[in-house]
Amino acid sequence: MKKVILSAVSILFFGSFLLAQAPTTESKKIDLTGRAADHLMFQFGSDMWTGKPDSVKTSGFSRHFNVYFMYDVPFKKDPHYSVAFGLGIATSNIFMDDHTYVDVQSPSTTLPFHHLDSTRDHFTKQKIATMYVQAPLELRYFSDPAHPNKSWKSAVGVKIGTLLKGYTKSKNYVRSDASSVYGSSYIEKRYNKRWFDATDVTLTGRFGYGIISLDAGYQVTGVFRDGLGPVVNKFSFGLTISGL
Repeated sequence: MKKVILSAVSILFFGSFLLAQAPTTESKKIDLTGRAADHLMFQFGSDMWTGKPDSVKTSGFSRHFNVYFMYDVPFKKDPHYSVAFGLGIATSNIFMDDHTYVDVQSPSTTLPFHHLDSTRDHFTKQKIATMYVQAPLELRYFSDPAHPNKSWKSAVGVKIGTLLKGYTKSKNYVRSDASSVYGSSYIEKRYNKRWFDATDVTLTGRFGYGIISLDAGYQVTGVFRDGLGPVVNKFSFGLTISGL
């Protein structure tokens, strides 16, 4: 799995800039009057924790959804390149194994991951969710900067964020005989930010054509605060929809 992750990151972070090696025509002035400077950027895809111990069991389609307002500034000497910065919200949802219960309101000094067998009452679904305010910064390349919606494009960058929420969401509490206690639509949310790293630093890369790109991100800072939870980092892979 680590080799797959490293390969994906390498392709998006470095391989995408092979396009930038193509020669440009210096004598032809590029007209950017029809190109917008500001835009929205949406991201959706899969999340996973890397380096997690055997005691932390995840399952299902863990995922993220991010939205940012971005501002793009082309380089004057070569508008094939630009720098973009912005602000937005990033969410992550990591789904636990069916018989794993994470108690974020525990008074313990370390976050407990309880493993419940089928003879005990338990929730059938649970996820750990975080929400960050993030400020992304990207160095971008466009094969056709005057027409970004018909251009090959790539970008590398970093996102720096601060934690807004950290919580668990559990669904459908059942007895040992699998009968539902409160009904299958019952949901319990428990909030507690103290377990999660308050600062998020994520390296990013993306490559695509037109408004759609493949993107990848690796969270350099840990998911949990030092000493309060397992030592894991988050790897993300998905789609970006953006005008630039």
